[in-house]
Parts: sequence; structure tokens; C-alpha cells
Amino acid sequence: MKPYLILVFIFSKMVFAQGLTGEVLLEKAIAYHDPNSRWSQFNEIFYVTLERADRSARKSKITLDIARSFFELTVELKANQWSASLKEEACQLFFNGSAEITPEIREEYKLNCERAKMYRDYYSYLYGLPMKLKDPGTRIDPQVKRVSIEGTSYWVLKVTYDPSVGSDTWYFYFDTESYALKRYQFFHEESKNDGEYIILDDEIELSGIRMPKNRSWYYNSDDAFLGTDKLSK
Repeated sequence: MKPYLILVFIFSKMVFAQGLTGEVLLEKAIAYHDPNSRWSQFNEIFYVTLERADRSARKSKITLDIARSFFELTVELKANQWSASLKEEACQLFFNGSAEITPEIREEYKLNCERAKMYRDYYSYLYGLPMKLKDPGTRIDPQVKRVSIEGTSYWVLKVTYDPSVGSDTWYFYFDTESYALKRYQFFHEESKNDGEYIILDDEIELSGIRMPKNRSWYYNSDDAFLGTDKLSK
């Protein structure tokens, strides 16, 4: 089903939840994904393989230590390897094991500390969901909706952010029985139906936290497939 048809379908079939607020739904979802409240002490090495139809797969090694505010990303690209690490805001960059990186290499591989911070925020946000929705600046809509997409029902949580944090509008879709996160969607400008939606499949456990194993990305505008991220230990 096309995204714009999904949106029409959603709003035509929308049912408001009785007695289930946004905050309550979020707590139930966190209880499912992080039952022992371990996210704040999360310290793991994991791998993400990005598969796209138009290019070869890219495998990334990620080290994420929340308590120490440490992040490291290592990417294999054909015969080359680059890595970026952050301890708090202190940044280090390496190309094939060397910190001596030419301007040409920095440009070709987009190696810079601002991009390293973007990767840190990206991976910690996506793999920290739904726990990251407790971060300061997150606005949880108190109203929860129940929708049906292609025969499957979901609780839907709308999330926006303080302007200093972000400007996108997000919708998170949770299983109506287990409260597991099953898909999400974001818009830069919702009236234009821009942005993307992500379908989650299977789970893997890291440090006692249930994380989606596969994330498949699509454009909202035309349902075009972008790629799949596959998580592994």
C-alpha cells in the first residue's frame, strides 16, 4: 500500500485509545524493550550492515558506551577503513589506521568531526528507541490513537521536539498487546508528505535490551525502498 494511501486509511480508520495516554504508552513500551532499565548503562560493540539495491553492502562496527559518553564507528569500504570516535565532544579520526589524513581523503569520505557527531546521535537515537523518547526536549502527545495498517493494529504515539532539539514530527507504532515498537515514521513538513517510514522486523538482545534486528526504510512520498539496516552482534 502506498504511503499516501496508508495515511488516508489511517485517518479514516483512526480510533482514540480509552485510558491510555502517551506517557503511559511510552512507559509500557520501555518496559518491553528495556525491562531492567539498562539503557543508561549500555556498553556494547555491535555491527550494522546496510544493504541497498543500488550499491554493495556496507558493514559498520559500532561501540556505544552511554555511561562514559563514548562512541566509535568503524566502516569498511572496499580496501579501505575509516573510523571516528568521540569521548564526550573530543573527536578522533583515522583512515587505514592513521590519524594523518589528507584533505582529499577527508573530502572523499566526508571525514570530519561534525559528521562523527551526527553518526553518534543517529545510532544512539535509533538503537535507543523507545528509551530515547524520555530525553529532555521531547514532547509526547498525550493522545494515543489506534490504527490498522494492512490488517495489523497499532497504538500510535505522536512525538515532536523543542525547537532547540529538532523540528521533525514523528509517529511511533507499537504492538497493541506487547507494546513492542514495530514501525515509525517522520516528516520534515507533514503537509508535504515528505520524510520516511521505517518497518521493523525481528529482534536481537543486547545487554538485556530488545532491539529491532532489521530496519527497512521507505520514502513517504512514493513508497520507494531506500535500504535495510541489519543489526548483529
